[in-house]
Amino acid sequence: MKTEDLIRTLAAEARSPPRRLRSPAVRLGLWLCVSVPWIALVVAVMGPRPDLAIKAEETRWLLEQGATLMTAVTAAMAAFCAGVPGRPRWERSVPLAPVALWIGLLGAGCLRDWSLAGPQGLALQVDWACVPGIVTVGLVPGTAMAIMLRRGAPLAPVLSVGLGGLAAAALADFGLRLFHAQDAGLMVLVWQVGTVAALTAFSAAFGHRLVRWRHLAAR
Repeated sequence: MKTEDLIRTLAAEARSPPRRLRSPAVRLGLWLCVSVPWIALVVAVMGPRPDLAIKAEETRWLLEQGATLMTAVTAAMAAFCAGVPGRPRWERSVPLAPVALWIGLLGAGCLRDWSLAGPQGLALQVDWACVPGIVTVGLVPGTAMAIMLRRGAPLAPVLSVGLGGLAAAALADFGLRLFHAQDAGLMVLVWQVGTVAALTAFSAAFGHRLVRWRHLAAR
């Protein structure tokens, strides 16, 4: 179908005047306003980690948390931008920088653990608690993101939903580390970042089903 024909079809089938979509920055702010209180509630219910005050003074931990938060914010912004016609495509790749920084910091943490404790510093243990923890913390951010993305145009559904999943999962991992005392570089890289990557891929797989033209979804 040609663009002109699609516009005529949508205009003919419109039941009410369309409402202008809020800017990506405003939608990002709304998403954070919904997500942050939920994370604070989960942390309060679970109880902050006993060494949180000490960790807040560690440069390494603060940098890792900062990179995680920047990944969530930039991924959310990129997801919202991807659903707006006419936006530059480079906006969709902005999250690559904080993701690279996040992984790089964790990799540096692995080297530090190796230098301090030798092979034992890279011992990989089972930590399944990370998975339900990230899913629980990310429940509201993920749901809010899905609802908000459905209002955008399905210009790049797989990418936009994948970015939305990355945003929700990264923000959930940020919250998880406020009550889950696991800071070994390799453990965080495998279990926490691995869970974030899995949730991102899972979200992207449902991109075409979640974000569609409304007149086609109604058929």
